[in-house]
Amino acid sequence: MSARAAAGRGGRSGPPAGHAGSGAVVDLDRQRIERALPRRSRYRYVQPRVEPGPDGAGWRIVSPNCSRNVDRDGGEIDIAWLEPEPDGRGRWRLHRRDHSCALWTLHSEGLTLPEALTLLCEDSSREFWT
Repeated sequence: MSARAAAGRGGRSGPPAGHAGSGAVVDLDRQRIERALPRRSRYRYVQPRVEPGPDGAGWRIVSPNCSRNVDRDGGEIDIAWLEPEPDGRGRWRLHRRDHSCALWTLHSEGLTLPEALTLLCEDSSREFWT
């Protein structure tokens, strides 16, 4: 799949769909994501949050839009969505939010969680932290 867009659906609580493992493993993934976010290269002074992803699949990163490029009032915006691949092999898909179309767009797939977090935190092309 070279590009995939999923409409901005609301997240639901509970374990991510398609994620093999117990609740403890799912919570560990969330903690790993939360620990990685302070290492990002952009907008280090804002406090992003990690929430369940669309339809409870994976994790969504939400952050105040301090640049006001997306929300003129500086409200919270979606940054990224880390979605576990359904095959249960521990690989992830990394999505970015296309704010102009209000859609999630696939950025990368087949990643380990550390690889996905490196792409998200480095963001050299400003695809996530705008």
